Amino acid sequence: MNSELIDQLRAQLGANGLPYSIPIHPNLVHLTLGLFIIGITFDIVGMLLPLQKRVLKFLAIPAQPANFFDVGWYNMLGSTVVTIFTVAAGFYEMLLATPPADVKSAWGMQAMETMLWHGVGGVLLFGLIVGLTMWRGWQRFVWSKYPDQQVQWGYLATGMAVILLMYFHGTLGAQMAAEFGIHNTADSLLRLGEDLNTMLK
Repeated sequence: MNSELIDQLRAQLGANGLPYSIPIHPNLVHLTLGLFIIGITFDIVGMLLPLQKRVLKFLAIPAQPANFFDVGWYNMLGSTVVTIFTVAAGFYEMLLATPPADVKSAWGMQAMETMLWHGVGGVLLFGLIVGLTMWRGWQRFVWSKYPDQQVQWGYLATGMAVILLMYFHGTLGAQMAAEFGIHNTADSLLRLGEDLNTMLK
């Protein structure tokens, strides 16, 4: 691409290296994570509810497994929809990143390597979330004959494994912001030698 066109775009970017003041990707990431983790957690609670009925009865909480399974299903569905925008915003913001070339992360990787692994991991996790949501829908609408058992233990184990992958993937994203200063307003201003007390008022 023509370097003059890149310079024209760079003139329109703010202190965080983006054409808007707050990065979109990190905010959507937390929504994706929250919806997915809540979905799996409520499905686990729904499966274990028969073991907890005495406790719930003692606390006078009227709960049925179907209630927890409804929360699990709708959170998984919401996670899939949000993740489309999370991945799209992530790639857009990654294309505008200008990290330092001489810094290594705590895992011993440079910025470009970290961004590549984070991007590939994001696409992989998106595929896994979509696959799990389809599996969850099949269990809800086709497989399940009883409202007290709407999910399979294999599905829940796979969901927990995906949460573990999300932890490692999220660590790469945190390294991009904290160690490389990607789209970090304060970090960018410090690199430019600006005074944060006057710039961020």
